[in-house]
Formats: sequence, C-alpha cells, structure tokens
Amino acid sequence: MSPSLSSRPGAFVLLIASLAGLAIALYAYFTPLTGVTGTLGALVAIVACLALAVMALLLFKVKRRGASIVLRILILMGLAGTFFAGMLLHQWWISAAMVVGLIGLIVDMVRATHHARLTHT
Repeated sequence: MSPSLSSRPGAFVLLIASLAGLAIALYAYFTPLTGVTGTLGALVAIVACLALAVMALLLFKVKRRGASIVLRILILMGLAGTFFAGMLLHQWWISAAMVVGLIGLIVDMVRATHHARLTHT
C-alpha cells in the first residue's frame, strides 16, 4: 500500500464506498426490472457517486486546512444527498454504501485532528 493510502484510511474507505455506490447505481440504471432502469434519479445517483469518488481522491491530495474543511463539507452534503436518493429509489445498497462512506469521512476527520494535535504539541 502506498504511503498516502496508509496515512489516510478514512479517505480510502470513502473512495471504496463511493465506487461501490457507483457500481450499484450503474447496475440499477442499466439492468431491466430493477424498478429504476433508465430513470433520471438513478442517473443522478451515478453522477453523485462519481463526484464523491473524485472528491475522495482530492482528499488525498489537499494539504491546506481550509481546503480540506470545505472539501469535507461538500463530501458530507454529497453523502447525505446520495443517501436520500438511494432511499427514494429503493436502492438500499446505495444508501448503505453512503453510510460506510460517512464512517470513512468521520475516521478521516478524527485522524486529521489527532495528527494536528500531535504536530502542534
């Protein structure tokens, strides 16, 4: 595992959860008889999961505190919106993936706070 991945396990969990949500949303959009085949809601879930994956990758690269706070707020809003979309689409696995992504975001925030305390003391 690369040093950046091992130092950011929360961001890695968020990335995996976003990609899992993307795969589930793609399956729901393209597979017949899922109830949401070809719908706009499933397409929005696909785009949202893709955006979350991109933001998770940006979380690995961002170094400044202000930028990471803004990015985490955007990720939190994206997770909440995609969770809600998954619930409305009756695609429970998308919602479950977003809960796992939220856990990853929380881990990333706690580890960043812990790291900041260690470097400032």
